Amino acid sequence: MIGFLRGKLVHKSPPFLMLDVQGVGYEVEAPMTTFYDLPAINEEVTLHTHLVVREDAHILFGFITEADRTLFRTLIKVNGVGPKLALTILSGQSAEEFHRCIHDNDTQGLVRLPGVGKKTAERLIIEMRDRLPGLGASVMISTGNAGAMASVVGKPKQDAVSALCSLGYKPLDAGKMVQYINAEGKSCEDIIRLALQGGIQ
Repeated sequence: MIGFLRGKLVHKSPPFLMLDVQGVGYEVEAPMTTFYDLPAINEEVTLHTHLVVREDAHILFGFITEADRTLFRTLIKVNGVGPKLALTILSGQSAEEFHRCIHDNDTQGLVRLPGVGKKTAERLIIEMRDRLPGLGASVMISTGNAGAMASVVGKPKQDAVSALCSLGYKPLDAGKMVQYINAEGKSCEDIIRLALQGGIQ
């Protein structure tokens, strides 16, 4: 098991990134909460990792905080929740927001996430209610703060739409989510953050 990676960030295109660890390039999938806190390209970063082994692939997932990795590992133990959906949940909500949904039995807050239907939301609430307290207070730490604004076309927006589609949103919905965000001076990650927050700033 690969517990963590420390290396130079050489590429990032949500939800994928690549780390150069002493000359070896590790491809990693990460939630948007991790992308918000990544350093600039060619700077060093440490990621807490989780390796998923399938018949056709070995997939490495990376997280800036250990709390996010712990929540990811707890989510994939829930019946019907695989790594892809767990990544989508972590991208669409902070750990704090997810914890609130579980605590308040807020199924509507969960079904807004792509891939989470009413039955899955109810199952998450039932199965996670007893598990969340065991995750420790660190789960309640909110990651990242808000970004900013924008126009209609442009590479950051196109990249943001592609990233949202990779997270499970339909292309039409992803396009609507970023349509009115002012992209001037904003990175792809800033635009995705605003789109997921549902706000125009």
